[in-house]
Amino acid sequence: MTVSPTPPAAASEPDWLRLDRQICFSLHAASRAFNGVYRVILKDLGLTYPQYLVMLVLWEQGDLPVKKLGEHLRLDSGTLSPLVKRLEGAGLVRRERSAQDERSVQVRLTEEGVALREQALQVPRRILAATGFDPAEIGALRERLDQLTTALDAAALDEAQSRR
Repeated sequence: MTVSPTPPAAASEPDWLRLDRQICFSLHAASRAFNGVYRVILKDLGLTYPQYLVMLVLWEQGDLPVKKLGEHLRLDSGTLSPLVKRLEGAGLVRRERSAQDERSVQVRLTEEGVALREQALQVPRRILAATGFDPAEIGALRERLDQLTTALDAAALDEAQSRR
């Protein structure tokens, strides 16, 4: 049996399977571009982008159990634990078992980790400059992306429940 190729879409119908029509690819490409800029900027701090995200949460929230840290970053413990371990090796955080619950590990900033925050203050300004957007445009984009994330989380949950 010979399978013939799918005929091209009608002239008035957009080809939804084109790569340049995929929002997921646009977000992926933007994310990779961001990572490239962050890689250069964060080199001076001795951090990778994922490590920077961990530090942002700790600077904002203070000491946290690994589980809560993972919830803030949307990372599972298998991904987060090596990040925290490398930050501990760099002397920026320390991990301590909770006295109340031996299963829980608390992540705390060291003095060096607290001090690094001062150096990191220049990072958002440099990222903003790299985008060419003004702060209002960045805020609007972030808001739309948050809405997109919420909608996709709900759609994934609905899809998972419909498959049960």
